[in-house]
Amino acid sequence: MLRARARLDWWLDRLGRSDTSRNRLLAFLVLAEGRTPEQVKRLFNGGRFAPAALTEREHALLVKLRGSTLVHPAMPDDVRLECPDWASEPLRQRFGDSFETEMAALLSPPTLDLRVNTLKASRDGVLRELTDIGVRAETSTRAPQGLRVRESLSLARLAPLKRGEIEIQDEGSQLVALLVDARPGDRVVDFCAGAGGKTLAIAAQMNNKGRIIACDVSEGRLKRSAERFRKAGVHNAETRLLASETDRWVKRHKGGFDRVLVDAPCSGTGTWRRNPDARWRATQEQGLDALVALQARILASAARLVKPGGRLVYATCSMLSRENEEQVAAFLAAHPDFEALPLRDTAPHLATLAEGDHLSLTPARHDTDGFFAAVLQRAETAATRHPAQEPA
Repeated sequence: MLRARARLDWWLDRLGRSDTSRNRLLAFLVLAEGRTPEQVKRLFNGGRFAPAALTEREHALLVKLRGSTLVHPAMPDDVRLECPDWASEPLRQRFGDSFETEMAALLSPPTLDLRVNTLKASRDGVLRELTDIGVRAETSTRAPQGLRVRESLSLARLAPLKRGEIEIQDEGSQLVALLVDARPGDRVVDFCAGAGGKTLAIAAQMNNKGRIIACDVSEGRLKRSAERFRKAGVHNAETRLLASETDRWVKRHKGGFDRVLVDAPCSGTGTWRRNPDARWRATQEQGLDALVALQARILASAARLVKPGGRLVYATCSMLSRENEEQVAAFLAAHPDFEALPLRDTAPHLATLAEGDHLSLTPARHDTDGFFAAVLQRAETAATRHPAQEPA
């Protein structure tokens, strides 16, 4: 129903009905599932565990919808493609003639992508175990530790998941973590760590050596990440709760890290196939202008942590240029001590996934969530480098 919300609401408006959840469900049963009014009436019988009986007006709605499908010739393109008004123009500017293809790809459910935790298992070993229990899995085409499952299944079946040998992570997200290029012994910050998915991938890159700090403004998300670290056998990661993007901790650790990842909060347009409700609530809490301003503040603050010669990776799960290329261009203009590193140099095997210098993934082109990532490097200077202080 969430994937068809705009089309359902269009039909309801066409017939002069309000867009209540119950009306949407009634319309969905007819338009998407092809049920007859009589079949729906038997479902809505008012019995125990059943929805309340249909009213005469509701039954009349079903009769008017009978024989129709979700898509109608008079339906506007944005409605047919489930594209909210606020995102239509920027996405059309981004994709041009490919707009319809890209939007259509966001209407299909995604595959289940897994990342093998090399601290505990090998990809070949996990693949064999999944095959033995009848799970149709295959190796990812681009992520070196990725597996893709092309079927719906109960996650309770996945024993490697319980043992911390695999994590659920979209292949695109795995590639973003790879661009951090963390080495054993490095000092790393995941500045907007959330529940720690990319932190886990980076810790495995580091082979549990060095130090990685997962920062976030949500205590709840950090608690969940700490639990995931323990389950995955990660020993070189710790959490740091920040009051804001300009927390005093950042200033105290200025220039102390080899790698900093900023997986910035964004509109989430790249995740619409995975989170179909996100397209309808993305701008309800804060508008796109506010999000872009927040991203700029986060990026500028996190950049202070990067040591001379260190790497800053800016990433979003958005497909809007304002949050991606334009955001990076504005940062570079304000920070001449940073430069963008072309993807063909930092990850030659991913060069075909680039737009300009940056990683750019979309569901239609790459069968991943929509992701953007830019690799930025701070210039080497003659200034004395001071190691970061221990967290207070």
